Amino acid sequence: MTAPVPAPAPHPVDPHALARHGWFDALFTVVAAMLAMGVVAALGLWAAGALDLPDGAYARVVAATVVTAVGGTVELRGSAGPLATTDAGLTVVPLSVSLAGALVLATGFLRPLRHRAVASTAELAGWALRLAVLWLLALLGLSFAARQTFRITLGEGAARDLTDLFGLSPEVGFAADVPLTLLLGALWLAGVLIVALLVSRRAPLPGPALRWQSAACPAAYAMVGVLLVCVAVGVVIGLVVAVSRGHAADTFAVLLLGLPNLVWLAFTIGLGATWHGRVDGPFGLPMPRLLDQVLRGPDVSTLDLRALARYDGRVWWLVAIDAALLLGAAFVMAARSPARTRLWQHALRMAVALVLTVLMICLTGRITAHYGLSVLGIGSLGGDLSGELFLHPDLWPALGWAALWGGVAGCAGGLLAAGVRRLGGLGGDAPAP
Repeated sequence: MTAPVPAPAPHPVDPHALARHGWFDALFTVVAAMLAMGVVAALGLWAAGALDLPDGAYARVVAATVVTAVGGTVELRGSAGPLATTDAGLTVVPLSVSLAGALVLATGFLRPLRHRAVASTAELAGWALRLAVLWLLALLGLSFAARQTFRITLGEGAARDLTDLFGLSPEVGFAADVPLTLLLGALWLAGVLIVALLVSRRAPLPGPALRWQSAACPAAYAMVGVLLVCVAVGVVIGLVVAVSRGHAADTFAVLLLGLPNLVWLAFTIGLGATWHGRVDGPFGLPMPRLLDQVLRGPDVSTLDLRALARYDGRVWWLVAIDAALLLGAAFVMAARSPARTRLWQHALRMAVALVLTVLMICLTGRITAHYGLSVLGIGSLGGDLSGELFLHPDLWPALGWAALWGGVAGCAGGLLAAGVRRLGGLGGDAPAP
């Protein structure tokens, strides 16, 4: 008998080669995320008519949109000569653009870790740090590109006569606040990576964090599923509206810039939340006519189920839709949880997860925009030279309703999933394959 041929010794792994591979993966992930957000923003702004902006400002507006989508700050500024003053401000997050970048970043972050069972804290921190360094460099470049100044066309009438008399040349522009944008962009990235680790059952975590995975992962997975289902339903409705009612460009502007803003707003209203807002002057954002009708008025308007039902009784369906979504999410959460999880734990985890989700929606869904021009300190010229738009939630009641809905749904989901859970006890359960 011949002796067995020994297997060739494995080649030693070069840690520097692994590091270079990590930087390449990080670069690919960051570039892909920025491209995804840039394409969504560019298409949405094109549908909204931004391609007609003067002085080749379209590309800079796209950069500003991406900056705001990742939590960055873009400041409005204006000037109108020595005899006049301007006041302007804008706070809005285009969540369609944010969602596109978050999905790409989360996928790229988890991809190199997919074949691992456990990862050390240092390893995860190093991988996240490489992403953060390249992310901040890309965000720095976008911040410097996101600046432009426009001259305001005054039209005819008294406003034109006054500005001609005093030699005024009203201008308004925008520029990214670079330090604040980098800080908020880093926090946004950290939030995306943490959520990605929580949602994925197969994400490798350091040993001390594994015991929390069985509790946090199912709830996070369920809530992300609810948000994505809301967006998917919104896309279907938007496409139907674009085909059946015309105005396809306006509809696609809504889908590509602010669809999550609208569907997640509707989700919170269905839970019982109340929002307050107003649209005055030339301001407006891509939004359904129902919202524009409710918000455009002399006084601050209330957005809740009763107020919207005065315009369209179908809004009461939001309650049934939310109930179905949360019951399904609670069932999924319970089915993915360890078998010995108690009913009150399902209720508590679902309540906490829904409260955090509604808090995120309330913080990112706020809108504030205003612009005004005054001459010699005497009020505003009005008309096309001033306006206001804002939309703010009643935060604490919204969180209270979320806690109530989450607790009830968690109990119901735990009861429904009692016979289908496959995992073992609370202690050392391994995720199901």
